[in-house]
Amino acid sequence: MRVGIGVRYGILIVLAATVLVPFLGIALAALHPPGSQVGGLGPPDDWSLEAFTLAWERGGFTDLMRSSVLIAVCVVPLSVVLATLAGYGLAVLKVWGGRTLSAAFVLGLTLPVELVVVALYFNLREVGLTNSHLGIILAEAALFMPFGVYWMQTHFSSVPKELIEAARIDGAKDVGVLLRVLLPVSWPAVTTLSVLYFMWSWNQFLLVLVMMQDPERRTAPTGLGLFVGQYSTDVPLLAAASLIVIAPIVLVYLAFQRNFVNGITQGAIKG
Repeated sequence: MRVGIGVRYGILIVLAATVLVPFLGIALAALHPPGSQVGGLGPPDDWSLEAFTLAWERGGFTDLMRSSVLIAVCVVPLSVVLATLAGYGLAVLKVWGGRTLSAAFVLGLTLPVELVVVALYFNLREVGLTNSHLGIILAEAALFMPFGVYWMQTHFSSVPKELIEAARIDGAKDVGVLLRVLLPVSWPAVTTLSVLYFMWSWNQFLLVLVMMQDPERRTAPTGLGLFVGQYSTDVPLLAAASLIVIAPIVLVYLAFQRNFVNGITQGAIKG
């Protein structure tokens, strides 16, 4: 028994080290003075935060971060609301053609962005939505919808039918059942979906690169891609820029860690 527990902890430690050691290396590299040589995981001789300031200024991250925040803040609530309504309609209301719609959403999970980005560009260009934040927001919301609908439909299907029937007996309408009965017990699932949507929206690269021609209106990950091409030999600057881009994701995950883990755990158990 003790041997089995030791093996499990050993595996977890190895996996944690596999994830954390690269981040440690990036953090140590970013603390070197700009332009200095970085050797492995060794700490810098002269500790400096100048690389962060210089990377922020040279990369134009003020505008890039503003665009990323704007897009993510719009995409997440829009997508979560639509996915919740669609999942509720398919799982609880049993709308007409629900099986076909569910199969279509599942099929949409297999659709990569690379396959549709060119056609999407020409379609949005016809209605004047290229090179605009609105076009990116609508495109991301549509691309994220299949997973969100599948996630919420699966969650609502696992809710005890007796809970819904009791609410209907008490006179609750469809909207009341959703808002007063299902959503209060669905907070972990909704939070998990929101965090995933934020991560996907923040990390979106190809779609923004194709749709947004104005470099100053692009997002932080696309700006980081151009930054790497310009300062490929300055490791401290690259490390600092990378940490700047991933910092919001880490903060959001830490803020909603408990609900995120609960949502993932519930989905795994119920699945």
